[in-house]
Amino acid sequence: MRRRHRRLTATADLDITAFLNLMIVLVPVLLLGMVFSQIRMIELNFPGLEMGEAPEVESFRLVVTVLPDGMELTDSDRGVIEVLPAGREGQNYARLSTLLQGIKSRLPDKTDITLEVGPDIDYQTLVSVMDTVRSYPAVVAASVVQAELFPEISLMDAGEARELAARPAEVKGEGV
Repeated sequence: MRRRHRRLTATADLDITAFLNLMIVLVPVLLLGMVFSQIRMIELNFPGLEMGEAPEVESFRLVVTVLPDGMELTDSDRGVIEVLPAGREGQNYARLSTLLQGIKSRLPDKTDITLEVGPDIDYQTLVSVMDTVRSYPAVVAASVVQAELFPEISLMDAGEARELAARPAEVKGEGV
């Protein structure tokens, strides 16, 4: 007697419900994660020369020296304008911004500044100083906007043995 073998003709169904559930959860999570992983960039506008352009002699050069124990603001005419020693909270960005706003009000066409950075300055301090010299918050028509100070920033090395200068008032023997 012969046995008859029936062939199974039924096709297997794929159950992709679990996979779709995973995709429904995973796609929004990945999309949300992309927002927080953006790379921030600071654009430096170097006060430089175009190709083939001859350098001009500047009559007024503004320099902010950033060292671990403070900052000093100098210019090519007067020398040290003010020394800003660092406090317990860190560098005195508010006073630096106030001084630069005063200089900008007297020289509105000046757009470049040089940052002389010491070797032990961390990245966050450098970025904060750059933000401070580039602009300041100003109120215009009942809204806060970023007013321009000195957006063209040049970087320079302060050297290993560089220290803060004495305050100009202390050097002259005058009161502060």
